[in-house]
This record gives sequence, structure tokens and C-alpha cells, in this order.
Amino acid sequence: MAKSTVTLEEFHALVGTKFEPGPWITIAQDRINTFADCTEDHQFIHIDEEAAKQTPFGGTIAHGFLTLSMLVKMIEEVGAMPDNIVMGMNYGFDKIRFLSPVRAGKRVRANVELLSLTEKEGGRLLIKQGISVEIEGEETPALVAEWLNMVVCA
Repeated sequence: MAKSTVTLEEFHALVGTKFEPGPWITIAQDRINTFADCTEDHQFIHIDEEAAKQTPFGGTIAHGFLTLSMLVKMIEEVGAMPDNIVMGMNYGFDKIRFLSPVRAGKRVRANVELLSLTEKEGGRLLIKQGISVEIEGEETPALVAEWLNMVVCA
């Protein structure tokens, strides 16, 4: 399933909308290990299952940046986008907070709110989304962020 496409006018009308959450994604230990290898962040709390059992977390946890990097996947089916997009780019974040660790084997999903749209010169559109990454069965989200994307419209 893909995001729905709407006219630019309809997209503006969606500002303030909280969309249905995305699908659950399992953060398995092999994904954590691969991320550790890719980033060269091999802190024991992420990869050493025996040592991590002795911590307050009771086992390994995902890197915060792994959870953050999964946002692209987590929101690919969430919400809507204008129907005339030529390309899009990650523009950055206004805010990121890591609130709760994601334990290996847990499932996460994104909750998205369209916070604002700003039309720029050259058919560009700056999109700000409020993101909360929910951890299945837990009250506190893994992270909250205000994510900026720049899209070029035809």
C-alpha cells in the first residue's frame, strides 16, 4: 500500500491531521547488529546479549539512530502527498527526542501528524511532520520528532 495522492489544495487542507499509524516493524537483533556494523557503534548494550542482560534494560536495545533511520520505512504508507511531486529530499529535523529504548525483538510503528506546509519558490514545498514512534505494549514512545522534507512539485 502506498500513500494516497491528493491535489496541492487538498494537501493544504490536511494540515493538523493525525493519520492512522503505519504498520508494525520488528526491530530484531540481527537488524541491530547490522546497524552497529554499518555505523561502527558496537557498544555492548546493543550487541552483547549476555552483558546487556545485566543492565536495567534486561537485554539489548536498538541504537536511537537506528530507530530514527527507520522513519522512512515507517511512514511510507502513512498519510498523503501532493499528486504532482517530482522528487523529495530529507531537509532535517526541528526537534528529536529519544524517550524510551527499543528492546531487541520489539515492534515499533510511526504516528504522523501533518504540522505545516510552506510553499517556496520554484515549485518547492517544505513539509513539517510531527512523528511519534510507538513501541508495542509500552506507554512511552521511543522517540518524538519534527521532521522536515522538501519536495519539488511540477
